Amino acid sequence: MIEEIRKLLVEIGEDPSRDGLVDTPARVDRSLRYLTSGYAQDPDSILNDALFDVRHDEMVIVKDIEIYSLCEHHLLPFFGKCHVAYLPDEKVVGLSKIPRLVDMFARRLQVQERLTTEVAETIQDKIRPRGVAVVVEAQHLCMIMRGVEEQHSVTVTSSMLGAFKSDQNTRNEFLNLIQKS
Repeated sequence: MIEEIRKLLVEIGEDPSRDGLVDTPARVDRSLRYLTSGYAQDPDSILNDALFDVRHDEMVIVKDIEIYSLCEHHLLPFFGKCHVAYLPDEKVVGLSKIPRLVDMFARRLQVQERLTTEVAETIQDKIRPRGVAVVVEAQHLCMIMRGVEEQHSVTVTSSMLGAFKSDQNTRNEFLNLIQKS
């Protein structure tokens, strides 16, 4: 990919042999590989037997998970917070696994809507809780730096499954809890 990045620099009118750009193709290559490292991961390896039999029937929430991703339309970053909740049935998952799962999906070319859904559906599929809720709040550089240039806009997406979809009180409890600092 290094040669392609060098060609891109030429295409935009730069000199890739210029002092400040000599190592740029290699740096961009490493950066893109890191920012898309989620393709090399899968949910089973992240959860790696961190499911535990625990009698707990109240909501579990991990909120304010920082996310950094790349918009698949413009390859520009979007970033923000992800809030995840689930209602255990027979199993709970190690708490650190939820941010790792979110990061796995964020480290792929994404649209925020799909990121939100993938996190919710994976937790539903792997943990089998009574319900899952995911809310992502993010700012998109493709909207801030180009296009409409809305510097202060925040995009909010949600995915509600199971009890969070069917029970308004459960959904409201989750939404209220993620709003409080």
